[in-house]
Amino acid sequence: MPQHQPASLDELLALAQGYAEFAMRNIGHVPPALLAESPTGLIHFVPDSLKDERSKDNLANTARLICVGYEVTASVLVLEAWMKMAKPGETLDMTEPPSEAFDRQEVVVLTGETAQHCKQMLLPIIRTDAGGFFGLGEHVGPKLNNFEGRFAQLLPPKRPGAEGIDLARAMLVAMGVTEERLRGNAERN
Repeated sequence: MPQHQPASLDELLALAQGYAEFAMRNIGHVPPALLAESPTGLIHFVPDSLKDERSKDNLANTARLICVGYEVTASVLVLEAWMKMAKPGETLDMTEPPSEAFDRQEVVVLTGETAQHCKQMLLPIIRTDAGGFFGLGEHVGPKLNNFEGRFAQLLPPKRPGAEGIDLARAMLVAMGVTEERLRGNAERN
């Protein structure tokens, strides 16, 4: 059996961007997803939904368990989001959430990380005049390299031991997140 050649973070980010473009063209939105590289191959996890704060926390916690349980070396979280930015020379108005801002921008956020570094991409969603998906653009604002929040730091700070790996996998199985589902061998992922 040939040995698995791990993807670099840039390759994983490119795969995540392809996933986002495919989803936008075919279903009109981007289901949140975790793409991760493990010693035994690629992992792909799509949660059931992100309808509320609890489901967002569940995605972040499940992603962390996957990273521990499968000894993930690189991960990319794919999320569709609203973004607002401060105008040049102004401070960002934090009184309203981006989803309610008049000047908000619809984006796909790709947050990638390895043990050595993190890389984030903001891909503006470009729509036709009729509101259909046209493509993904390039973010022209400041470079983002210090990402914080519930969806940041998914990889464990140090390599987990066998006990931690086994515990994380047992917790995932109890949640219905099996290796078959993560590897794409299930009827529904």
